[in-house]
Amino acid sequence: MADRPQSRSRGGRTNGSRRRADDNVGITPVLAKAVRRLQADTRAGNVDGDRFQAVALVVRDERARLKADTGLTEAQRDNELRRLDGIAAILAQTAAGVPSLFMLLSDDVGITPGARRLKREMERAGGLEVAEEEPVRVAPERSERQVVPRSVLQAQLSNPFMAPDFSAPPPPRLTERRLVGWELLGPLLSSFEHATPGVSSCMALPEPRPTVLLPPGIELMDHQARLLSGVADGLRTVLLADEPGLGKTAQALLAAQAAQAYPLLVVVPNVVKTNWAREAARWTPARTVSVVHGNGDDVDGYADIIVVNYELLDRHVGWIGDHGFRGMVVDEAHFIKNKKSQRSQHVLEIADRVRQRVARPLMMALTGTPLINDVDDFLTIWQFLGWIDEKKPTTMLMARLEETGLTPADFGFYPAARQAVVDMGIVRRRKVDVAADIPARRIADLPVELDEAEARSIHAAERELALRLVNRYDSAIAARREHRGESAVPDGIDHELVRRVAGWELSDADDETGENVFSMVRRIGRAKAGLAADYAAQLARSAGKVVFFAKHLDVMDTAGEVLTKRGIRFTEIRGNQSTATRTKAIDDFTSDPEVQVIVCSLTAAGVGVNLQVASDVVLAELSWTDAEQTQAIDRVHRIGQTEPVTAWRIIAAQTIDARIAGLIDAKAGLAARALDGASEEETSTLDVRLEALVSLLTDQLAARESA
Repeated sequence: MADRPQSRSRGGRTNGSRRRADDNVGITPVLAKAVRRLQADTRAGNVDGDRFQAVALVVRDERARLKADTGLTEAQRDNELRRLDGIAAILAQTAAGVPSLFMLLSDDVGITPGARRLKREMERAGGLEVAEEEPVRVAPERSERQVVPRSVLQAQLSNPFMAPDFSAPPPPRLTERRLVGWELLGPLLSSFEHATPGVSSCMALPEPRPTVLLPPGIELMDHQARLLSGVADGLRTVLLADEPGLGKTAQALLAAQAAQAYPLLVVVPNVVKTNWAREAARWTPARTVSVVHGNGDDVDGYADIIVVNYELLDRHVGWIGDHGFRGMVVDEAHFIKNKKSQRSQHVLEIADRVRQRVARPLMMALTGTPLINDVDDFLTIWQFLGWIDEKKPTTMLMARLEETGLTPADFGFYPAARQAVVDMGIVRRRKVDVAADIPARRIADLPVELDEAEARSIHAAERELALRLVNRYDSAIAARREHRGESAVPDGIDHELVRRVAGWELSDADDETGENVFSMVRRIGRAKAGLAADYAAQLARSAGKVVFFAKHLDVMDTAGEVLTKRGIRFTEIRGNQSTATRTKAIDDFTSDPEVQVIVCSLTAAGVGVNLQVASDVVLAELSWTDAEQTQAIDRVHRIGQTEPVTAWRIIAAQTIDARIAGLIDAKAGLAARALDGASEEETSTLDVRLEALVSLLTDQLAARESA
């Protein structure tokens, strides 16, 4: 009790008064004054971008400093962080009225001279040590098409100026320096190019164990579970080079879950963008996924997984680099092999900016390309993963190379160096290696997005067909009401009449003229021909020989044009060929290693042809029956086939194509499962076409009733 008077200071002020006085010391009150002035000026119409950028930068730096200051108590740190949150909130409110201010926070926008000067003035006024003047960073040129979607701005407002996460342990220190001065990238590439035959290209992975919560009814194969165990143990950079058909997409999505690498950025070719969204919903249903289209007007800035295709990076690279992604997946990573290309530059830039904010993000490059081919192409992939920079290995890989105790002058350096790179995170499994895990043959649907103009035209044709069906149905109902009275008209949908209306439409349809189910499906086939051929080219480069099936000659012609542009050698089987020409085409495909694709007519090559040298089939157009589809696949899946066979069925997303595919699967009992050769009751062509029209009309009537 005797000590209590000492709680007062001279002048009669209490400790609370002293705390309030302390609140006016340091950088925080300087920031508070600056942000209030900024807010007032902006409301008056005087936007000061330099001051906005300077305040934001100092807030970030101070937040990071407070979190790293071990001399503060938790209460002191929380109090200061709350004060910074208040300043950040005012900044966000200010920027809400002038969204262009957010672009000043992008890492690719250099600090303006005015912002640099104001930042240093505030730091001096706040009693902070000011570093020596740094050279001004010149901002790289940006496309005039750069955009920031509205939803992304809203997401930024909800959590403005988040401090970087550097909580991971620092990289290893280099205790040995024997490799200093050596040029190492050439020897590293050589170690792969001239590797001992049969040596593994896959790092050692732990035994499979439960690591993630799987959706009901889904199980992992052994090779998939091993990768997830590795990620759970701390693996964060992965070159996943499994052959096509081994589930790289699922492994990448589940790896993000195991590493809690959200939000996750997925960069993909346009042809598989829709499929990634569908697979994300299947494998990680608890996570939201959003796909970037065009200017991103429909993108969800709050989504856990954001999917964007290479071609759109030019428009979106600015905000993507600042979005706070904790993981990044690059699918078909051989797309970035040309380091000078714009897509490669954007991918590398985003990867660097992700690493600037997160110490150990999940970085995954997916490609089926064997490591022994075009080995120079992997330099860009290694740089994306952070294993090398422009000229040399980075610290983590350099430490592994130093541990070998060898230099490129030593005979044993090359196999040891190759293993060091593999152990950084190269995972490569072949179908034949995991044959026990996967079905002998299976059908995998690959949804693709059609060209925007073509898609609009096809959607309009579908609406016209649906409207014609509805009008026929309504006319029949009206005639029944007129002749038999109101009691003859059911309350809901008359499903028997629906089937009769569909039958009338089918009997009136003509394969070549008019807009009907036949002509529409053919139009869809033409529209997706280039996408199907492009995917066949990707498969040929990554997995070996590919059999490409189409129903119509114009689709085959388009496929040939695309394959020629891609530098893929191919041969063809058509119905109008002589026996000698047909035999030579088959022999070239089966015997010549340079001929990578055979483009086949479903009717001309669907039976009596042995193409088992391949294990991948691309079905560019839908068959009307499962039998026709199965016969095509059986050109590859035959006695003597040593590898599991995958048939990639190309589906035009959001069209009647997907409806027909589902009907064929339902009738044949396929439904996204492996084919086991079991006998199934055959469905006629007429039935599938009829069911497609029944389904279309039923959906239209149901939508009208619920409206």
